[in-house]
Amino acid sequence: MLTIHAADRLRLDDATLLDGGAVAVEGDRIAAVGTLAEVRERFPAARVRQWPGVLGPGRVHEGPLPDAPSPRERVHAVLKTGAVAVLTQHAGTPELRSAAARNDVLVLDRSRPAAVVVAGRADLAVFDDGGACLATVCAGRLVHRRR
Repeated sequence: MLTIHAADRLRLDDATLLDGGAVAVEGDRIAAVGTLAEVRERFPAARVRQWPGVLGPGRVHEGPLPDAPSPRERVHAVLKTGAVAVLTQHAGTPELRSAAARNDVLVLDRSRPAAVVVAGRADLAVFDDGGACLATVCAGRLVHRRR
């Protein structure tokens, strides 16, 4: 099912911010980017998730994974921060790599610039004005939503 994620502002990359932006997600890929009106016009039957704050690319967690009782919970703690990727050096055990893979969390050799790009992997995060993560979309799936 195609879903449109829309927010007060859309951060496409470190330099580009769009008021009233939206991202259409189909499967694990970004199908379209633009204003909510533009994206809705292209996909009128899509479900729309409206978020307050800033919608942008998911982050890379660059430090050690948070302490938690299990590898799955450690990976989930990362997702709650808006991160959709971790660095290899911090996911060194087979259990952590397996937990990351089961949750579609990327394991990268080094950090990379994050951007929202059509046909790119649908890794998104929503942050409120205070910087708290409201939602994380990893490979097109809503994996965290703050209540």
